[in-house]
Amino acid sequence: MTAAYTFDVFSSLDGFGAAGGDWTGYWGKQGPELLDRRLALYDEEQRMVFGAHTYLAFARMLAESTEDSDVRDPWVTRMRNLPTTVVSTTLKAPLDWPNANVMSGDAVDIVARLKKESDLPLRSHGSLSMNRALMAAGLVDRLQVTLFPVITGRTGLDPIFRDAADFDLELIESRTLDGHIQELTYRPTLHA
Repeated sequence: MTAAYTFDVFSSLDGFGAAGGDWTGYWGKQGPELLDRRLALYDEEQRMVFGAHTYLAFARMLAESTEDSDVRDPWVTRMRNLPTTVVSTTLKAPLDWPNANVMSGDAVDIVARLKKESDLPLRSHGSLSMNRALMAAGLVDRLQVTLFPVITGRTGLDPIFRDAADFDLELIESRTLDGHIQELTYRPTLHA
């Protein structure tokens, strides 16, 4: 059996994964439906897969946060406690992350092996460059984009699909959260 792999990403309408300036987490647009949905998604048993850059960013944000900050929303706490694989050629175990291991090598080879061997579905939140490579290799089964109603043309950070291959997307699920946030789930296929 092959484990399904979901690339889960937050995005502004103009395709940025984050923004600088005075934007806050979730671009300040979160509401109870979004937070409940995120917790439900991460309540399922699954294995997280991160690149080193995303792992380090999450670990730093959590270490610098307080108990009542948005960074420690219940879904993030749940995500941190799921089994996790960090793909890195520079990081070494042990990591400051419960239930995490480091696998060194090419992300495409590592995720192809995880898909064959894992009893759990695989999910990655962020890890943009790694997931672009995995999409190009045909290893991403579901692309889940949570689209926030903002344009961050001047302050946008982390363009999600910069230098990505071309893909056709089949919409397999959509929902509106808190009346203005779209969650869109696609099946990506490399455009021939």
